[in-house]
Amino acid sequence: MAHIDVDIDRLANPVDTIEQLATINDWSFERSGEDDIAISVSGTWADYSVSISWMDDVESLHIACSFDLKVPDNRQVEVLRLLNRINEGMWIGHFDIWSEQGSVMYRHSLLLSGGAEANDRQCEALLETALEACERHYQAFQFVVWAGKTTDEALAAVLFDTMGEA
Repeated sequence: MAHIDVDIDRLANPVDTIEQLATINDWSFERSGEDDIAISVSGTWADYSVSISWMDDVESLHIACSFDLKVPDNRQVEVLRLLNRINEGMWIGHFDIWSEQGSVMYRHSLLLSGGAEANDRQCEALLETALEACERHYQAFQFVVWAGKTTDEALAAVLFDTMGEA
């Protein structure tokens, strides 16, 4: 597909907005460059390492959220089954295994083609979606990796909706 090559000056770097959100939430963070930020977030089940990068060449804000869970070789096939099942039900983002470290990570990108600017709520939603997905599925990964459970057993244990009030 042919495209128009236009040089666009953006009003703001979306990573600056992410830094403001990290500051407001009192999360530890480090800027390794103008287009990158690494944030540490304590969740209910784990501590999450969130990496956000502005990729100018594709006009996209990319988020990767990982937790400390190395997948041993003998559980990799079952974790891949689990990833597939989880990803089938996700509308935004996906989980995969980072092959360099053998760890599970959530990834998503906010596409801002044609000079579109990311607003505060979009940046907040990018972070919220990643953290909620990790919190929702963390225990399933633990059950498969450390308890030797199957994908079906792990999902049945963690994906249930509470009805009514106690």
